[in-house]
Amino acid sequence: MEFATLIVPAAPVRRKPRHNAEMTSQLLFGERVIILKTKSDKWAKVRSLHDHYEGWISSFLLTPITEKDASVLDPIVATDLLNTIFIHEKAMHIPAGASLPGFNGTGGQLGSLTYTYNGHFADRFAEPATGERLLEKALGWLNVPYLWGGRTPLGADCSGFVQVNAKVTGIDLPRDTWQQAQWGHTVKKLKDASPGDLVFFDDNDTIVHVGILVNNQEVLHEYGKVRIDPIDKKGIINADTGKRTHSLRLIRNAGQD
Repeated sequence: MEFATLIVPAAPVRRKPRHNAEMTSQLLFGERVIILKTKSDKWAKVRSLHDHYEGWISSFLLTPITEKDASVLDPIVATDLLNTIFIHEKAMHIPAGASLPGFNGTGGQLGSLTYTYNGHFADRFAEPATGERLLEKALGWLNVPYLWGGRTPLGADCSGFVQVNAKVTGIDLPRDTWQQAQWGHTVKKLKDASPGDLVFFDDNDTIVHVGILVNNQEVLHEYGKVRIDPIDKKGIINADTGKRTHSLRLIRNAGQD
């Protein structure tokens, strides 16, 4: 088996091995993958070791790592929306939630590459993974535009927005909304829910949307952009139009509180 790590700020994961294929997700700097197969020397089908998501990525954006390095769970992540890192003294700007492999306080290693970093960072596991911490991080993403498959503060989809902020908080959620809906434990009624609980919405019995509760009356979610809208036991009401946009399916507490 071959393993690799991403060496650019963020990279598209595509459904097929071509640049005009659908982007289904993104990998962030420092996230690790197992290479499932390759096509010529330009494309690799990978499985993310963070969330087990599979897809095709340009091989030029990866650097090889050992199986031992791939097995290490990196606790340190960059926390500002954009963060400056240096590889061979050349600056690069990595997004919130990017991993910092082998970070020693000033830098670390990505395979054969050495990096230095003096920006803000956090140990994901230094504090309990609570809904309150998740909400605090996610509020900093207000107005991030919607991007299908996106996982960065320059563009995200609803589950990518939730997943990356959960990662920073120490919660390793799956990638897709329907998978996230199976995480944690159920909160039966909206009035009993807490800030930071995850709320899921359906369309014809299929879960299609996720948000983060601000309180029992408001939800933070990615819908056109990351925004706060009213919520009641039936679902979301758009604050701008007054129209109902999403039907509430279930509430889950994904933290350790």
